[in-house]
Amino acid sequence: MKAVILAAGRGSRMKAETSDKPKCLIELMGKPLLHWQLEALQKGGVDRILVVRGYHADKLNGDFETVDNPRWAESNMVETLRRASSWLEDGPSVISYSDIVYRPEHVRAISECDCDIAITYDVRWERLWELRFEDPLSDAETFREADGRLLEIGGRAESVDEIKGQYMGLLYMTPHGWSIVDGLLSELGQQQVDQLDMTALLRLLLEKGVQIGVVPVEGGWVEADSMQDVRAYEEVLARDKDWSHDWR
Repeated sequence: MKAVILAAGRGSRMKAETSDKPKCLIELMGKPLLHWQLEALQKGGVDRILVVRGYHADKLNGDFETVDNPRWAESNMVETLRRASSWLEDGPSVISYSDIVYRPEHVRAISECDCDIAITYDVRWERLWELRFEDPLSDAETFREADGRLLEIGGRAESVDEIKGQYMGLLYMTPHGWSIVDGLLSELGQQQVDQLDMTALLRLLLEKGVQIGVVPVEGGWVEADSMQDVRAYEEVLARDKDWSHDWR
C-alpha cells in the first residue's frame, strides 16, 4: 500500500505561524502534523509515502519520496494531486490532506474498501464541529450516503438532518479510479482545474455517475485549519483523556 500527502499549500489561516514553513509542520501536542500522519500511515499498513510539496518545499524532507507543485500559489488541491499522477497510476494509494491527523485504523479501513474511489467520513462529526465553531452549521456541509456509496457532498446545510457525517480529507484510489479522475480533469481547462478543491471534484464525479465508496469512522481524527483549532484540541485533551476525537 502506498500513500500521498498533499502538502503544497501554505495554510494562510495559520497566519504568522506558517511564515517560514508549510502548514503540515505546525505542531500539535508536541509533534508536527506531518509526523502524526507518517506514523498513522505506516502503522496502518502503508510502506511507501509520497509528499507533494510546494510552499517552502525545501523544509519537507525525510523518510518519504517527494514531488513538487511549482504552481502551488495559483492552483488548488486537485492540481497538487495531479502532480502525483505517475504514483497513482502505479498502485492503490491512500490520499491524505496535510492538515489532518487520524488513527491507523482509519487508514486500514479505507484501504480495505472494495471501491476504485473511496473517502472516509465521521459519523460523530457534531462533537468536533461544536468545539471548533460557535455555529456548526456555518461550516458543516451536506453529506448523504446509501449502501456504502456517496450520494451528496459539499452543499450548504440548513439543518443537521441533512448531514449524515462529515468528509475528513482521507481518500483512497486504485489506478483505475485515478484514470477516471484524470480523464475528467483532462476534459476541463487548466483554469478550471486550478480552481477545483477536492470536494468540488467529488461532486463533479457524482454528476458524471461515478461511484464513490464511503467508509464511516467514529471520531479519532481532527483537522487543524487554524491555530484556534490547535489550541482547542490541546485544551480539550488536557482535561478529557477519553475525548472522542483523540487520534493518538
